[in-house]
Amino acid sequence: MIGYVTLGTNDLARAATFYDAIAAELGVSRMMEFDNFIAWGKEGGAAGIGLTRPFDGNPATVGNGVMVALEARDAEQVQRLHAIALANGGTCEGPPGPRGEGFYAGYFRDPDGNKLNAFIMG
Repeated sequence: MIGYVTLGTNDLARAATFYDAIAAELGVSRMMEFDNFIAWGKEGGAAGIGLTRPFDGNPATVGNGVMVALEARDAEQVQRLHAIALANGGTCEGPPGPRGEGFYAGYFRDPDGNKLNAFIMG
C-alpha cells in the first residue's frame, strides 16, 4: 500500500552515509539521486525510503509520533541494523528485543533525529 516514505534532512551527505549503510544490510541501494534528494530501494519494486532537503527551504524537523519501520529477515538482522545505525551517527531509542508476543524490534534515530525501527513479526 505504501509506495515510499520521505524524510527530511539538514545535511544530505551525512544522512546519506547513514542510509547507505542501512540499505546495504537490507540488500538495496540508491535507486534515484538528485542534488537535494536520494531514494533507496529496489528498482520498480517494493516500498523505498527517500531523503530530502525540504522543498520550502525551511529546516527539516522531526515529526513527533512519526516512525519508519524497516522489515528485517530475522532477529539477527534486527540486531545488525540497530548496530549499523548507531555506528553511522544514529542514536538508540530502544535496544533490540521482544516487544510483545510475536514482535521483535530495535529502535533508533537517524542523524537528523528521525525515528526508525527494524522489526520482525511472527
